[in-house]
Amino acid sequence: MPLPPPPVRPDPDHVPSEQELREDLAAAYRLVALYGMTDLVFTHLSVRLPGAGHRFLVNPYGLLFEEITASSLVAVDAGGEPAQPTSWPVNPAGFVIHSAVHLGRANAACVMHTHTLAGMAVAAQKGRLLPLNQISMEFEGRVAYHDYEGVAADDNLGERERLVRDLGDSPCMILRHHGLLSVGHTVAEAFYWMWYLEQSCRIQLAAQQGGAELDIPSPATVARTRAQFSLGPTKGWLPWQALKRKLDREQPDYRT
Repeated sequence: MPLPPPPVRPDPDHVPSEQELREDLAAAYRLVALYGMTDLVFTHLSVRLPGAGHRFLVNPYGLLFEEITASSLVAVDAGGEPAQPTSWPVNPAGFVIHSAVHLGRANAACVMHTHTLAGMAVAAQKGRLLPLNQISMEFEGRVAYHDYEGVAADDNLGERERLVRDLGDSPCMILRHHGLLSVGHTVAEAFYWMWYLEQSCRIQLAAQQGGAELDIPSPATVARTRAQFSLGPTKGWLPWQALKRKLDREQPDYRT
């Protein structure tokens, strides 16, 4: 197989079109399914649409993530109600967390929320995400925590404010007794944070299951390692191009 041409780094000020966002979000749904981070038809990945007002793309309620395509995504308003004709229902109650974050964080263009085994297991622990590996060290001081208040729904409007407050300017949050959440300027960035947050949770569980005493590096080493990871508006862009090439080879219908 011939090598693809090297990708051209994007303009950080580029404003993606709705079609670009649809294809990127559909790709994220397929990748979440491919890498075993789904919860049947539940949880959401969402992205803010350009233009006036508050409009977001989410999955139609009832489709498996592996079935999502660019055209099947539904535009909704800030309340999770459809803002376009659709033959599939949406789940406004499931959009509560997303709407709170989108509206409370101007730079949260994309929000991802998962219920994975590793994420929920770490979310059930009293402590925090431990810097056990250089992957985990990138998250030191960058993971927020939100205490469980029951199923997130419209009947607890105060929780939205607390979610946004607890998230602050962090790119990730562990929802205790619930799951994981990541945000990004782009779908690529949000997926990067979610992927490596998930890997950090898996590393922590595997290390704990080994039974040996955990060896946590010194705070100075953790801080130095954390600082070595780059940040910016194109965070996660390079692996995202490779992942989309994989989908273009194996599941090209995600773009339809």
